Amino acid sequence: MRRKLKVKSEKLKVDSERAGIFLLFFFFSLFTFYFSLFTCEAKVYIDIMSPGLKKMPIAVQEFSGPSGYEVPEIVRNDLEFTGLFAPIDKNAYLENPEQPFSQKNWTPLGVEAVVKGTVRGTTELQVTIMLYDVYEAREILRKEYRAGKELLRPRSHSIANDIYSALTGEKGIFRSKIAFVRSEKEGKSLCSMDWDGNRIANMGLEGNILLAPRWSRDAKRLLYSAERNRQWGIYLLDFTSMREKQVYAATGTNIAGDFFPDGSEVVFSSSKEGTPDIYSMSLNAGKSARLTSSYGIEVSPSVSPDGQHIAFVSDKGGSPQIYLMRKDGSDVRRITYEGSYNTSPSWSPKGDKIAFSGRTGGNQIFIINPDGTGLAQLTGQGNNEEPSFSPDGRYITFMSDRDGVKGIYIMRANGEVQQRITPRGMKASGPRWSPN
Repeated sequence: MRRKLKVKSEKLKVDSERAGIFLLFFFFSLFTFYFSLFTCEAKVYIDIMSPGLKKMPIAVQEFSGPSGYEVPEIVRNDLEFTGLFAPIDKNAYLENPEQPFSQKNWTPLGVEAVVKGTVRGTTELQVTIMLYDVYEAREILRKEYRAGKELLRPRSHSIANDIYSALTGEKGIFRSKIAFVRSEKEGKSLCSMDWDGNRIANMGLEGNILLAPRWSRDAKRLLYSAERNRQWGIYLLDFTSMREKQVYAATGTNIAGDFFPDGSEVVFSSSKEGTPDIYSMSLNAGKSARLTSSYGIEVSPSVSPDGQHIAFVSDKGGSPQIYLMRKDGSDVRRITYEGSYNTSPSWSPKGDKIAFSGRTGGNQIFIINPDGTGLAQLTGQGNNEEPSFSPDGRYITFMSDRDGVKGIYIMRANGEVQQRITPRGMKASGPRWSPN
């Protein structure tokens, strides 16, 4: 009897061990499956930081249904401007838009990704898009969008954002805005437009003199300067309430600078004590603090993304140059030494570059590292001023008069593909790219 119990006990022990091994194998297999699934979904097709980056050949087919031409055209233009994609000529397609995706129709063309879609409705549109990986012959994105006909363009930019994100793992900038100042005979007005220059809208804010606006980091407010009734004031526009509020006024010239990251404090320049100096101010308390106090002129303060430093312009060395200081006004140091006239500093979103305008054969756009190294000239035609980085730091908007009339331009952050985005008959200046 004892032997039988012992054998049975040993058998139970073996069975228990086998069951444990089986469960361990089962959970390992399950983990491997989900890990593979996750890594597959998180696959990055384009490493935008790679120094040896090659453009991805992509096909964006016409969509079926009404507006089936407009949507892919906008998406195609968005993706092409990035410099990361090479849209294939539509005349080379072997597959009709109505046909299901087939790998064999795209491999001979060297296409790596294909976008297909449908548009349903007339006034209320329902857009469905599919993004395919040609090499793996699989669908990597399917999404539906709904919008009124009048919102077709911003919805198309949303589609481009989602495709960009699926292929790069990064956020797209195609729903971002650019605020700027429009000049007419009657005066100046504050306007906004899509990143590509479409859907220009007047915000209804005017002044005899109106200077470049600055976005809060959440894109819900604009800070700007205006001369009204012979007095310079600094104003704040809140998009939530669409109300304008004067936040600062004093004798002399008062020019808006920038928001600190949390949005509760701003910097500006004022000549209330004589020559212009840099000040910080709490928007809640309304109290200001003087940060500079030299005999020179200090203007154009721009706050770093982390809020710890301020880039500004000073002529205390004999000519206008770019300087840096800590947010409390300490540790002032000069970072530009080439050129006799450098102005309008603007930080990149990561804080690793500063764009500015420098005088050399006209005013040109330059970039430089915060430590003063890596100086590079980006423009060379006409006068180019007031640079501002896109939300991802890969592009820059600026003002140029190269066509005879001041207008807003955009380019890649290395100076490539410079193009005007405001109409040629419109006089525009002071562009500022929204943070999202």
